[in-house]
Amino acid sequence: MITRKSFAHLAMVAAGGLSLSACATTEYVDEQIALVNTRIDGVEANLATTTSTANAAAADAQNANRRLDALTGRVDRLEQAAAAQRRPRN
Repeated sequence: MITRKSFAHLAMVAAGGLSLSACATTEYVDEQIALVNTRIDGVEANLATTTSTANAAAADAQNANRRLDALTGRVDRLEQAAAAQRRPRN
């Protein structure tokens, strides 16, 4: 049978063990934060590069669309002129 004294002793040992195992040192936390910050810096650098590339691609696409719009009118006029010059076959 467990006596009150042995139960109290067991409870104190368990509480002491739990309190010691749950502590993280400031140094450990700082190391972990530094690792995460390094990863974040890398992701931000990749994001900046990707954003720059996407902006350049968007500008190229807008330029291509402007050129296509300009050519569409010329093609339409040439098709109309070619259709007017065609003679029906008899």
